Formats: sequence, structure tokens, C-alpha cells
Amino acid sequence: MELNNRVALITGGKRIGAVIARELAARGVDVALAYARSREEADRAAADVRAHQRRALAIQTDLTDPAACRALVQATVDAFGRLDILINMASVYVKRPFDELTIGDWTATLDVDLRAAFLCAHAAVPHMRRQGGGRIVSFSDWVAKSGRPRYEGFVPYYVAKSGVVALTEALALELAKDNILVNAIAPGPIVAPPGTSDEETKAVEQATPLGRWGGEMEIVKGVLALLDSDFITGETIRIDGGRHLR
Repeated sequence: MELNNRVALITGGKRIGAVIARELAARGVDVALAYARSREEADRAAADVRAHQRRALAIQTDLTDPAACRALVQATVDAFGRLDILINMASVYVKRPFDELTIGDWTATLDVDLRAAFLCAHAAVPHMRRQGGGRIVSFSDWVAKSGRPRYEGFVPYYVAKSGVVALTEALALELAKDNILVNAIAPGPIVAPPGTSDEETKAVEQATPLGRWGGEMEIVKGVLALLDSDFITGETIRIDGGRHLR
């Protein structure tokens, strides 16, 4: 896909999502960013997009609401006139022991990590068809892609991210005739979460064959490769420094 003058919608406008938005803008893409509570981060990401002379829109959205998912896509099209790229990044990542899990915990994670990816794709596809094709990139997790859980306390998260892999494959088959390519990224140790201790950081490095954290640009490279390709679809690509090998 030629990126110049395309339009992308990213759910999740902070941290890695913000870097993806900036790099897409540098390649000529107008970007809409959806956020739940991180307005300041989303506004900064939008400002970075505009600094590259591209249009930007930051939209507060409750992705647990199906109507809001549809409205998000429509707001993007209303603002920019088209939609070519959907990047599903929004995620709920909470550690909670199984015995303490509630129905609310389950739905809070599944609704954002999996159902919203489906709903946004469902709303976006008609607009992509009108442009003759498009790209959908969703985010799974290196553990889910590996096919077995490794850490206790993340039951809804693991199930949701495994579902993203299945959703990616199913949508890729359904939408191939429309020239809409659907893939996923499964990140590993990219950026240490806030509050990670030096000891924890070093433990991750030691468990990763390449011996380091990847950094946001490694995810950007993966996303750009999937957007650029005209023949990769239905794949979930681990970007984890070989972490899954141990």
C-alpha cells in the first residue's frame, strides 16, 4: 500500500500508539486517535502528527460501547473523507488472581481487547471497500501467540489476546476478496511498564535471547511492513526479541 494521503485510525493514542501515529504522519498519513482517559497523551500525539503537516483528530471513546465503536469510525470518515488503515491497539491489562475475578473484570478486558477490535473492523470495512482495499492491524501478545499461558493472574487478557489471533485469521479469509489485508502484531518486551523495577527490567533482559528491550520503533517497523505488503494476510507476527524461544 502506498501510504501518502491515506487515512489511519488508531485505537490507543499513547505510548506505542503515539509513536506509530507520528511515523505514519511522516509518511503522509492523516491520523485519528481514539483514547479513553489519556487526553493529554492523545493531544500530544495529534500535535506530533500535525507537525508533519498532516491532519490529526483525537477522539474520546468508550470502546466497551458498540455504538461508540461505530461512531468512532464514522467520525474519522466524516473528518477525513475516507478510511484506509485500522490499527486496533486499545487494551486492558490487569493482573488479578482467578479466585478474585468478577464478571466485570472479564467483560472489561474482553470488550476492549477483542470485541472492540471486531466492532471497529466491522464498521471500517465498508469504507475500505469503497477505496478498493485497506489494511487492518490488531495487537495480540507474544504469550498468546505462543499458544500457552505462562503467567498466572491474566486469564481474561490471555483469552482476549488469543481471540485476536483467531479474529485476525478469520477476517483475513473473509476480506481477502475485498483486497483488505488483516494481520496482527504480538509484542514482547518492548517498553517496560511504568513502575518496573531495575531488578524486573534485568530479569526480562536475561529471559530474552537478544538480551534487551526492543523499543517502540521495533513495533513501528512491524506495522509499516504489514501496511507496505500486498501479499501478507492472516499472520500474527511476534516482535519479542526471541522471548518465545525460552
